[in-house]
Amino acid sequence: MLEILILGRGGQGAQTAGNLLAQAFYAQGNYVQTFATYGGARRGTPVSSSIRVDADPIRLRCDIERADALLCFDDSLLDESFLRRADSETRIVVNSRQSREAFATLGDYQISPIDGMGIARNNDMGKVVNSALLGAFVAVLDQLDIETMCQVVQESAPVKKKQNVAASREGYQHYKRMTS
Repeated sequence: MLEILILGRGGQGAQTAGNLLAQAFYAQGNYVQTFATYGGARRGTPVSSSIRVDADPIRLRCDIERADALLCFDDSLLDESFLRRADSETRIVVNSRQSREAFATLGDYQISPIDGMGIARNNDMGKVVNSALLGAFVAVLDQLDIETMCQVVQESAPVKKKQNVAASREGYQHYKRMTS
């Protein structure tokens, strides 16, 4: 079973990203469980989305204690309390312009910073970073097809469908270039 945590601030699109990621896994024939946690239920407060993915029905009904992958929408949230749910094998994507080396002080983690804001701006998305981060996260996970993710993004985007898909593809390619 794959267990994923997404953390962001209210209004950044972390909840939407979790739902889209779950839809993409489901579209590829997986069983999916997703649930969300809202802080103060207002803009700017921390929110999280939890996703479990498996080839078999998921019967587990508890919080994720140790995640296989983390997606963090705001590098200021990448702190000790969030990283307690990770280990050295956990793949972590963080929305940040900083280098990998800048996160070395946090410990022995596989942190991949992605400039989601830059990618969003390149694709006429303003401050909406979730499509860019989802593309990069799909590349990090290496268990989900980018075409499936792009199809879900296109079908779900209320506006700027082409721009959302382009941002997903650019996020995916950005991570691939970073690791080659």
